[in-house]
Amino acid sequence: MRKLLNVLIPILLFLLSGCYSCKSWNYFWGTGRVDPDCAEKLFFDKDCRPIVKAHPAPPPPKPKPAPVVNKCGPFTVSRSYPCEGCGVIQVDKSMPREVQLNAPFDYTIKVTNLTNMMVADVVLTENLPNNFKFTKASPEAKKEGNKLVWTMDALGPKESGRITVSGTPTKPDCLKYCATVTYVVPACSNVKVVEPELKLVKTAPSEVLLCDPIPVKFVVTNPGTGSAQDVKIEDALPAGLRTAEGRSNLVFNAGTLTSGQSRQFTATLKADKTGKYVNKAVASSEDGLKAESETTTIVRQPVLAISKTGPERRYLGRSATYEITVTNNGDAAARNLVVEDSIPPGTQFVSASDGGRIELSKVIWNLGTLAASRSRKVSLTLSPQKAGDLTNTAMAKATCAERVRASTKMTVAGISAVLLEVIDIDDPVEIGSQTTYVITATNQGSSPSTNIRIVCTLEDNEQYITSRGATKGTLKDDTVTFAPLPSLEPKAKATWRVVVKALKIGDVRFKVTMNTDQIVRPVEETEATHLYE
Repeated sequence: MRKLLNVLIPILLFLLSGCYSCKSWNYFWGTGRVDPDCAEKLFFDKDCRPIVKAHPAPPPPKPKPAPVVNKCGPFTVSRSYPCEGCGVIQVDKSMPREVQLNAPFDYTIKVTNLTNMMVADVVLTENLPNNFKFTKASPEAKKEGNKLVWTMDALGPKESGRITVSGTPTKPDCLKYCATVTYVVPACSNVKVVEPELKLVKTAPSEVLLCDPIPVKFVVTNPGTGSAQDVKIEDALPAGLRTAEGRSNLVFNAGTLTSGQSRQFTATLKADKTGKYVNKAVASSEDGLKAESETTTIVRQPVLAISKTGPERRYLGRSATYEITVTNNGDAAARNLVVEDSIPPGTQFVSASDGGRIELSKVIWNLGTLAASRSRKVSLTLSPQKAGDLTNTAMAKATCAERVRASTKMTVAGISAVLLEVIDIDDPVEIGSQTTYVITATNQGSSPSTNIRIVCTLEDNEQYITSRGATKGTLKDDTVTFAPLPSLEPKAKATWRVVVKALKIGDVRFKVTMNTDQIVRPVEETEATHLYE
């Protein structure tokens, strides 16, 4: 017995040790070759070829349980239509094993779609026995005599429907219910129905200034299903609006828009005048889709007006104050308002209100923003430095507003203030001797004095001898008249001399009369001289 075990144990180890057993087996027999699949095989022949295991036979189908029966027959039933093994619809009915006479009870009918596709127009007909009083059904059935009919429009793949029938047995006998079912298995092909749609959104600023560009954006979208073919956007601009290139009509080709796709376009417009611009854009497609979007843009502009007031006449050395008023008559605020006043030659800057500053030959005010229908007033003071007519001009400007100007004229006159002086060099004067009267005209004013005329009158006690000076003098009777002096500049002097001889004792008066173009009444001056013997 021990010898037998010693032989069987090695053989058994060879058989159970996989590839190594295979090689050992081959070595043992000394023939054949080692199959490359031996590592995965458990059994080999003497040539070391794997012995392929046969696949186990599939288990036989489980027989459907036999209907449970009582003395009246089965009270549960399951049936496939059109046949067992090729079923489309399966009907399962489950009833109580037994019920009492005149006692209500329920039973169920289950209808199942056995396929992986939809089954349509399923009609279940239940034939009721005569000894059964029908009470109700859920879902509700159509009653046709002793028949209950349920119609199901469709049963989805593997879908089931459950029906409950309620009633009461009326006789002590077996209740026999028979159901039939009809159905339609549709052969369906599918066509996708799409509904593309267009949506257009146009945006533009609600308000701009006349000088501002107007940016406009168009976004066309297909929010529907399917594709919108050959989409384009058209925008006929209203009168007064144009593109930067001068066009009055915009056209954008968006091509094909798939579901959910958008395309964006932009343009820059310019207004020719102020006003309200209502603008509608239209998006359309090859297949008749249409969408609209409207914008309203109000174009405004500040309109400046300027006035300036100042003295019409000033004398040299007297300052002149000007007031400048700027008004915004437009419908938009005037931003960056600047007022400038040019200082005319011959005047000198004195002061300015509201922070006005002098730059070169201008006074400048930076006044910020001036609201529509509002005014702003500034002033400046100048000092005329020479006589003549002076023109002073002010200018106002603001963003997007046209420049405006206002001017005033002022006549600057000099003050001609001529001082007349007469002195005698010798006083008293002995009879037979001479004395000289010196006549001096001094312009103490700020402007030239013109056409200066000197006339001297002598009394009988004196005799004219000679005269000289700024102009030539002539004697007629007892009057010495000097030729007119054309002009005497400010601060200048002119002198004349008259030499006389004392004839008779007395207290005489030498009279001088002066006239100029600048004075209305003559200036008179006398000099007293005592004549003695």
